[in-house]
Amino acid sequence: MKLVDIETVEPGQTLGRTIFSSNGPVLLSKGVHLTVYMISTLKRIGVTTIYIDDPMYRDISSDELLSDDTKLAVIHQMSEMFESLRSGKAFSSKAIGQTVDDMLDEVLRNQNILIHLSDIRTADNARFLHAMNVCMMSSLLGLNMGLNMIQLKELAIGALLHDIGKIGAPEVQEGRMHHSWRGFDLLKNKREYSLLIAHVAFQHHEFVDGTGLPRGLTGDDIHTYAKIAAVANIYDNMIYPNDDEAPLMPHEACERLNAMSGTMLDHEVLTQFMRIVSIYPNGISVRLSNRQIGVVVSQHRGLPGRPIVRVIDKDGEDAVGYVEIDLAQHPTLFIEAVLS
Repeated sequence: MKLVDIETVEPGQTLGRTIFSSNGPVLLSKGVHLTVYMISTLKRIGVTTIYIDDPMYRDISSDELLSDDTKLAVIHQMSEMFESLRSGKAFSSKAIGQTVDDMLDEVLRNQNILIHLSDIRTADNARFLHAMNVCMMSSLLGLNMGLNMIQLKELAIGALLHDIGKIGAPEVQEGRMHHSWRGFDLLKNKREYSLLIAHVAFQHHEFVDGTGLPRGLTGDDIHTYAKIAAVANIYDNMIYPNDDEAPLMPHEACERLNAMSGTMLDHEVLTQFMRIVSIYPNGISVRLSNRQIGVVVSQHRGLPGRPIVRVIDKDGEDAVGYVEIDLAQHPTLFIEAVLS
């Protein structure tokens, strides 16, 4: 697979990764041959980049923390929960709990896979994918920080529901109307949930230097769960902004996060986060400092900035072979720019 700008996609190319619709069903399946209409539709709904199947990169590992089936289940469950709350009904704590159990099972099985937020986001499915990504990243981060299974489930449920206070909320949110207050009020009354779950929704916009919302808490007054969810929430919003800001590439987002260390975000949480995120994801095109252009094909856990890059040898327009450059073995060579 190769990650490409939607403007460069041509009819007949093969989709490399499934695209989901807003309430769970598949919009376009991996392996479909793209048509003019499909490409036009993807542009219309706000898709900017997609993965395509490229023969020169077909062997690139596309391992992900969560399977497509689990993602579908999460999106569907979140859609049902949103509809219940909009209609004034209580959502099913049991169903949310089962969804989180399934997610945690996969996170535990795949904990050595680096995080890469690769799902194609549209205006319709953005809120569900955001909740899923914050939950997924928070769970892996909590696991790496030594949380036990009871703690992991509390964290995961809180992270999945961290924005529950936004449902039906006015756009301008101040004081007790801020969505973190609303989320806390909703979750604290769920008898099946511990109060710590509600505090993830309550505190995920608090910053360790006291500049956050809604109460301006500092340091140890912010629960560890909320500090974890805050990092995951900000990272996902940088990769997929929901306003007029330009989306950041993973390496750019990580640079921004590191600049917040010890002020807005907890230093130890950030340190652990940098060990589980893929800064240069597989399939992304890069330019090396020796001016060669290639595609990232593999990662080194613990060395996120030193992946393996495949450079294609060409005779004119025809590919005649390739060489793979392991940046971990070439300390004077580095990635100069991301091109995708």
